[in-house]
Amino acid sequence: MVFDYDEEAERYDALRGGEPRAAAAADAVLGLLPDGAATLLDVACGTGTVTRRLVAAGLDVTGADAAYGMLSRAAARVPGRVVLADARQLPFPDAAFDAVTAIWLLHLLDDAERVVAEAARVLRPGGVLVTTVDKAASHDVGSDIDAVMAARPRRAARDRSDLVASYAARNALLPAGRAVFRGRGQGRTPCQAAADVRRGWYTLLTPGDPLTEQLASRLEQLPNQQVPRAEPHFKLRTFQKPGPPR
Repeated sequence: MVFDYDEEAERYDALRGGEPRAAAAADAVLGLLPDGAATLLDVACGTGTVTRRLVAAGLDVTGADAAYGMLSRAAARVPGRVVLADARQLPFPDAAFDAVTAIWLLHLLDDAERVVAEAARVLRPGGVLVTTVDKAASHDVGSDIDAVMAARPRRAARDRSDLVASYAARNALLPAGRAVFRGRGQGRTPCQAAADVRRGWYTLLTPGDPLTEQLASRLEQLPNQQVPRAEPHFKLRTFQKPGPPR
């Protein structure tokens, strides 16, 4: 299953940690920006919860997203600062921004390197790309939910840290920093996890498939059905375009 992010927009924030998670992400991103960074492109800006915090920090921010439903919510949060655009083919000239952010994006794409290549193109010398890596692995916190879900089929992670570093290297971007932040409000409960399994949250578990139902049933048998397990910790990596800043 591939999510329709226009359809998901209405409940996206509520299901993914909302404002607390956005605040943690924005703080971590801001800590990785070089001194003097002024212009920032937030690709896959989604509903704009992180974007508006970057604006509030004093940056000249442009948000871009390919899903109209998500972008319409971002437009309400940061009026006049968003554009409908695919991160793999950005409508901006070369060397247009001091920073590009791609938060919770690369794991979704089979051609994630195109995002890195476009970021490299629109960055000014000395500018940085800040992106999340290892998203799926971040959600494996060693809980009893994870023990049940260990039997599920998995596809290769497209945002694995070493892979993203190789994308950056091929596009002349150099490693420049790392950070970790907590996904506040995202500790899963067994009953939530079972519902996610049944609705197709895991892309290789088809709703109605026998394995899907088996895993959901096992999750429903775990103790403390309403008690959230540990929250994920998300990883950020920064890559810099060589050359003196403007």
